[in-house]
Amino acid sequence: MKSWIKWLIAALVIALLAAGIARVLSSRKAQQAALAIQTASSATQSIELIDTELVQVRQQTVARSLPIAGTLKTLNSAFVKARVAGELQGLLVREGDSVKAGQVLAHIDPDEYQARLRQTQQQADASQAQIEIAQRQFDNNKALVEQGFISKTALDASIANLNAAKATYQAAMSATEVASKTAKDTVMTAPIAGLIAQRLAQPGERVAIDTRILEIVDLASLELEAALSPADSVAVRIGQTATLQIEGSAQPVSARVVRINPSAQAGSRSILIYLSLQPLPGLRQGLFAQGSLATTSFTGLTLPLSAVRTDKPMPYVQVVENRKVVHRPVTLGERGEINGSLMVGVEGLAENTVVLAGSVGAVREGVSITTAEPKAAPAPTSGK
Repeated sequence: MKSWIKWLIAALVIALLAAGIARVLSSRKAQQAALAIQTASSATQSIELIDTELVQVRQQTVARSLPIAGTLKTLNSAFVKARVAGELQGLLVREGDSVKAGQVLAHIDPDEYQARLRQTQQQADASQAQIEIAQRQFDNNKALVEQGFISKTALDASIANLNAAKATYQAAMSATEVASKTAKDTVMTAPIAGLIAQRLAQPGERVAIDTRILEIVDLASLELEAALSPADSVAVRIGQTATLQIEGSAQPVSARVVRINPSAQAGSRSILIYLSLQPLPGLRQGLFAQGSLATTSFTGLTLPLSAVRTDKPMPYVQVVENRKVVHRPVTLGERGEINGSLMVGVEGLAENTVVLAGSVGAVREGVSITTAEPKAAPAPTSGK
């Protein structure tokens, strides 16, 4: 190959490499220019907020609270049980029916028990007749002994017969009392006033002794049974108040601690506390309730817990400084409630520092903040 051809090929290769390098450098310059424009645009970006989206760090006294949850239970409830075995009759009440204390609810077929009562009464009558016979025999023998016609041994035998007849009569009378009570137990009455919660048997069934027939609950007095850890239970005292949210009800319910179980539960080691509820229509036994129990209080710089962000390794808040957003790390302290809002103590911020509320969401540092002016209400129009 001629030398001038080699030089021509080398020149072409060098030209192509130079063109490629120039193209890459031009692309990089374009990317850097676009990034600079984007950064400048971000630096000048601003958002508009209303007053409710800004909160201040304030020195406040906050009530400490414990989360509690449990099931509503009636303070007074009772099961109506069969005291005797037999066929269930006359059960007419059903779930939701109102009953009064002492009201007859059902009965067991009484024929067998009334027959036993008559039998024991007849046995008692027969025993009483034996007493009369033994008494006359004793009186006669006593007179004969005084006249010397019979020996004292015959009198002793008549005394024994009389005492035996009396004992037999007493036993017959006790059996009559037992049979009478059993006959009365065939009638089932309501031990308390309330509502029928469960009907556990049907008319015509043959039930055994202690079979549950009905459950009655008194909704006039409801309480919450809540389990606390041993550490949390130390701060609980009788008389402390709680605010509860009950499933199915939008209205919060106030409650008060009335009892604390003196023993820990086996296995879980939890402590049960009992809170009486303010009576409200619509509350039912078995509903789930949860809320917070106010225990003690603390004073310090606080913020709404929702304003603290945790999407970085350390908790931080979005502070407004010179109308720009700055992320400030904070140290969280104790938690509590003020008027139902969950608050947290913070360290690392000065009092009256303005912070973005949790409803605003995450905002980049450097973003400008403007405050919206409140809109004037439209003037009322007069109707003609």
